[in-house]
Amino acid sequence: MDLLRHKKTAAGRGFLDDQFLIAMPGMKDDRFTRSVIYVCAHSDEGAMGLIINQTQQMLFPDLLVQLGIMNEQEAIRLPAQARDFVVRNGGPVDRSRGFVLHSGDYRVESSLSVSDDICLTATVDILRAISSGRGPRRALMALGYSGWGAGQLESEIAENGWLTCPASPELLFDADIERKYDRILAAIGIDLAHLSLAAGHA
Repeated sequence: MDLLRHKKTAAGRGFLDDQFLIAMPGMKDDRFTRSVIYVCAHSDEGAMGLIINQTQQMLFPDLLVQLGIMNEQEAIRLPAQARDFVVRNGGPVDRSRGFVLHSGDYRVESSLSVSDDICLTATVDILRAISSGRGPRRALMALGYSGWGAGQLESEIAENGWLTCPASPELLFDADIERKYDRILAAIGIDLAHLSLAAGHA
């Protein structure tokens, strides 16, 4: 998580910050098949992002109970918006750690700005806020993250492992998780049937 700490203190934005990574059909790593990743931090030292279209079995109320934020009786009485909040699989690294991507209308001291209107918060404060209806207008939560060492992501892109495109808040936060991969490809005018599995230049 050094990348996030570095992001907090460094000025400027990484080239791939606030971009979607879309797994190509030939993705060799099964953990990322048909995945869409939102890049939170990118620099010469590496990259960090969250898979946004894979869900966890764990429900948000169960997570709140497990973390000791509330007891089971309180969890039953959660407002519908919090009760139905989907917990996603952010990636294979540090899977016990939670991250919340959210709109910029909610910020605490630990919040990191990814773009002008999207932040990342990884403290329990935001979970308490969401559970009590005082959280951000738009949010998604993931357990774990996806990480790359220096130059690794750039190599994977060059080898045709990923497509990249600017992220839109609508596609990032909307609730249609199952069709997100196809919809993001459609939004940038890409037909899956025409994607080449081999790297090359037109």
